[in-house]
Amino acid sequence: MFNLLLDAAANTSGGGFLGGLGIWGTVLYIAIFGVFIYFVIVRPQKKEQKKMQAMLSNMEVGDAVVTTSGFYGVIIDITDEDVIVEFGNNKNCRIPMKKSAIAQIEKAE
Repeated sequence: MFNLLLDAAANTSGGGFLGGLGIWGTVLYIAIFGVFIYFVIVRPQKKEQKKMQAMLSNMEVGDAVVTTSGFYGVIIDITDEDVIVEFGNNKNCRIPMKKSAIAQIEKAE
């Protein structure tokens, strides 16, 4: 049965773009699709992650920040994974949050 399938596949003449290449045409299609996915999805995402990591590593006390939820504040203290952000003019409104919750940073002058 398996030999019949191999013979049938060998005797068919494929038409169209790369159709005559048989299994190698299919492998080539998959490789081209994989390269396309890498350049359209994976590479830009890694680039954005590196940019975000660089931004978070350059954070300093006194920098103005915007959180992912849209709140504006000023960094009061920084630890390894967390920051304490002061919101508004009320000095009692200080909230600890993860560094990953910071969306934008504007350097203090």
